[in-house]
Amino acid sequence: MTCPGRKILNNRLWVSAGIIVAFSALYGCEDENVPQLTTKEVTNITAKSAESGGIIIDDNGSAINVRGVCWSNESNPTIGDKRTTNGVGSESYSSTLFGLNGSKIYYVRAYATNKNGTGYGNEISFQTAPSGINYAEWISYGTVADKEGNNYKTVKIGDQTWMAENLRATKYQDGSPVPNIRDLKTWTGLGTGAYCFYNNDTLNKKVYGAMYNWFVVGDKRKICPVGWHVPSDSEWTRLTDFLGGKDIAGMKLKEAGLTHWANPNSGASNLSGFTALPAGSRYSSIRDDFLGLGYYCTWWSSSENNLDRESAWFRSLSKFNIIVERNTYWKIVGYSIRCVID
Repeated sequence: MTCPGRKILNNRLWVSAGIIVAFSALYGCEDENVPQLTTKEVTNITAKSAESGGIIIDDNGSAINVRGVCWSNESNPTIGDKRTTNGVGSESYSSTLFGLNGSKIYYVRAYATNKNGTGYGNEISFQTAPSGINYAEWISYGTVADKEGNNYKTVKIGDQTWMAENLRATKYQDGSPVPNIRDLKTWTGLGTGAYCFYNNDTLNKKVYGAMYNWFVVGDKRKICPVGWHVPSDSEWTRLTDFLGGKDIAGMKLKEAGLTHWANPNSGASNLSGFTALPAGSRYSSIRDDFLGLGYYCTWWSSSENNLDRESAWFRSLSKFNIIVERNTYWKIVGYSIRCVID
């Protein structure tokens, strides 16, 4: 398919009655004389909305009769996807993207249409903030605050009292800071404590908490609030034993539904009120960095592996089953922390 004197825009393939048809979204071609514009930076990002807009560079001699932004979970959105309409004319304009879902990647482009067709601005991608946590409504939760004033829900399970949220502290009990290490190469070379947020994005802090290497856990300055500590391997086992054993305890630990967990989130009921969230992890190779948001969660224990001093014990849950995995891994990776009362 050719368009003499015009530019092909967003070629796609469509299968109809066994025939592959090539076409250009939306109307096949973009005229050279369509408006030229750029997309405004995305700001005020929440779980459900964000702000953007467009800056008209040139209307190419023809009045702009509709303009706005369009967005999608796939690259190169067009006006055939979700969009706003923000008046007419060649002035800069602002737009509100609405109806978004938490913890999702979106692609947005400004657009403007004149009699010759529709022009698009540059594409900007962004991730929405996580949606709020779905706690167990039948649980009477307590609260505890850390050194920085972060407040956490707490829940009694058997004879133990646990945080019902992942730790997000960035200071030890004595007030000294834990370094925030964003660069993966630096992270993997550490032998001392460090933290980060998933994708180095502070939007993930409130819901998913921070990720820590094990050296934070082993630091004598202590990362949990006063009167609390990082659970040992045996304390994790007490928890899972009370909930019926490691093969089924995940059912009672995982937040129910698909607000944060990817489908299928098998068996999740959150009967314990623990409200485990799929915070992912920070891996330890130069090839891989942040992995698993929405798919799994992993928490450190305070217990080192006696057979390999480079590793320590952890617990993990997956979207695929209700098993609580117990294993060891390198201390340099980034996992979540749940604290238990002394």
